[in-house]
Amino acid sequence: MRANRSILLGIKKPFSLLAKKTADQSRFYVALVVVLLTLATIVRIVDPFLVSALRQLTFDWYQRLDPVSYDPEVPVRIVDIDEASLAKIGQWPWPRSVVSDLLAKLADKGAAVVGFDVLFVEPDRSSIEEVAKRLPAAQASSLLKMTAGEKSNDQIFADVLEASPSVLGMRLTNEGSSPPQPKAGFAIAGDDPRPFVPAFSGASANLGVLDAAAHGIGSVNWLPDRDQIVRRVPLLYRVGDKYVPSFAAEVLRVAQGASTYVVKAANASGETAFGRNTGINHIKIGNVEVPTNADGRINIMFRHINPAAYIPAWKVLSGEVSSDDIAGRIILIGTSAPGLLDLRATPLDSAAPGIDIHAQVLEHILTGRSLVRPDYALGLELSVIIMLGLLLALMLPRVTPSWAAIATLLIMGALVCAGWLAFHFWGLLIDTTYPALASGGIAASITTYLYRGVERQRRQIRSAFRHYLSPALVEQLAQSPEKLVLGGEEREMTIMFSDVRGFTTISETYKHDPQGLTRLMNRLLTPLTNAILVRKGTIDKYMGDAIMAFWNAPLDDEEHEVHACEAAVDMLGEIEELNKQRELEAREGGHPYIPLKVGIGLNTGACVVGNMGSDLRFDYSVLGDSVNLASRLEGQTKDYGFPIIAGSKTAMAVKDKFAVLELDFIMVKGKKEPEAIYAISGRMDTIHSEGFQRLRDLTVEMLACYRSRDWENALAAIDRGRKTDGARALEQLYNLYETRIQGYQKDPPPENWNGAFALLTK
Repeated sequence: MRANRSILLGIKKPFSLLAKKTADQSRFYVALVVVLLTLATIVRIVDPFLVSALRQLTFDWYQRLDPVSYDPEVPVRIVDIDEASLAKIGQWPWPRSVVSDLLAKLADKGAAVVGFDVLFVEPDRSSIEEVAKRLPAAQASSLLKMTAGEKSNDQIFADVLEASPSVLGMRLTNEGSSPPQPKAGFAIAGDDPRPFVPAFSGASANLGVLDAAAHGIGSVNWLPDRDQIVRRVPLLYRVGDKYVPSFAAEVLRVAQGASTYVVKAANASGETAFGRNTGINHIKIGNVEVPTNADGRINIMFRHINPAAYIPAWKVLSGEVSSDDIAGRIILIGTSAPGLLDLRATPLDSAAPGIDIHAQVLEHILTGRSLVRPDYALGLELSVIIMLGLLLALMLPRVTPSWAAIATLLIMGALVCAGWLAFHFWGLLIDTTYPALASGGIAASITTYLYRGVERQRRQIRSAFRHYLSPALVEQLAQSPEKLVLGGEEREMTIMFSDVRGFTTISETYKHDPQGLTRLMNRLLTPLTNAILVRKGTIDKYMGDAIMAFWNAPLDDEEHEVHACEAAVDMLGEIEELNKQRELEAREGGHPYIPLKVGIGLNTGACVVGNMGSDLRFDYSVLGDSVNLASRLEGQTKDYGFPIIAGSKTAMAVKDKFAVLELDFIMVKGKKEPEAIYAISGRMDTIHSEGFQRLRDLTVEMLACYRSRDWENALAAIDRGRKTDGARALEQLYNLYETRIQGYQKDPPPENWNGAFALLTK
């Protein structure tokens, strides 16, 4: 026993057992760490969809935490073909004469450029030529003769386009015809950027007469991520060997009156782990140089949709917009009407109009915002994974499990905060979520490995002590070996003592059958023990027919008073069920039947709990004044006629869940302070019963009169109580007080009497 105890006392931190492993086990641990780090690194380099999606969602979360505010000073406005404009002017498409008028009014008010995020693929249906096609031949011929020499609506629109700083959009596809001739040249600085530019094979453009007249033509395509959220926007596309600018880039070029794009590129094979990010570096648009990703895209710092950026189209047409709102500004014409299906998802809005995203791209460029995933990002992230993995591998075997969990969580939290700070202060997109999760996974794997080693040690402890201690205590020692020391800790606990009433009489009936008495005790103690254990109690000891138990040790139990009362009531139910079985057996066997009855004392208070005894033999037990009082209360169940009596702390803690009845104010032999005692008479159903409430009121009245020396009214309350339904359970209590009162009437208590009754026996 002493040798086994020495082994246990030497184990202060279970996770420190790794230091005592054999050389083979140490080598296996090193191999495990290497495998975990290699796996985490490979997964990040391969970058499967779940990893990349998590990274994108993290970057979206950054933007939601700190979205960009709308700046009205940025010279970008949206002329919106909104629901109100459709209601006033008519359904889309509007006649080209209306669109021409809209463009002319914007140009007259001094717009720097007007860009249409609308495709004009077909001729205007309201043009004379198109109307004539739908008429009979004679009427068509007459109509054409009458309008001979007049310009069509499309030609009128083309003339306005040519006379205004205008940009049209087109949609790139992988089918269809070639795109129209570019309106600007492309100068290449450095290596060929074509391998990096998003490529298409065809385009859906506007009418030739319109494309020829416009000052610029740009692609309105979006290239959302796999989850269909627009986060990055290309400034450059390619159809075959021809470069096509994006709609926003072309609008910016025309607004500056520039004629050429300058594309700077360094030719290599894309992002690498530790080298620089190769491909396109910058695209210069007029006097504005825009840093880009390798494929010519820019990461947009989005803002929420703001109505201040919008001007309804109908107001422009009706002349209700001042020149100050238009002059010198970039004007984009598009629609927010849901029915026209130009809605896209961004990190901030699930359904943003496409024209709003074009406007935000221009705002992003013009304000000089920077949101960059730097070329060293992947290398930095991999380095963090490796360094933190090694740190965890060195640290975890040397700390307790609690500190290991805290350290791991702190590391993960610090990584997430670092990523957010890099975004917030420097506009850098550094993925710290995957390193954080990888660190957590590495820590979990290492902890599992160490835990298995600890479990082997615990099995050794269980094997060494299972013949000496109770299973519950053995398990506790296996979990916390350092607790195997003499002495204990102070806790607020609830103590229970239970004892069989009249056990001597019952024993006499088995004087010729001692084995039968043993079987009876097993039949009794087994269900009583189960009732205690089910309610989270700890069995301290068996004393013949008595049981001592306690709650809130060795494990914490915030409701120890409630659980102790639950166990006590359950024990009475088990006794009742056992008596029914024994009565039936007695009738069938033709032998006497004596019912089993128990008295239960409960008390709550400060106790010392721990291993009590000597160096060679000790038990996990509890000591304290509260323990002694619980034992005394169990003995008082005989005098008061209630099977469960509890101290005041216990009763007050459970009064809302159990039927609690005050019995007396007593002075226990050997104690100087009196204690109020209570009967636990049942659960919630008893509390709400009319009979119990009346009896409780009468008992309270009786006790108040008794303690104020009003003997006559106290006896009157007892008499009324006896006439109440259900008063049979209180008959012994009434008899006790009736006898006391009669004695006090003959020999009154002293003047300083506080109502307490001094018990003469333990």
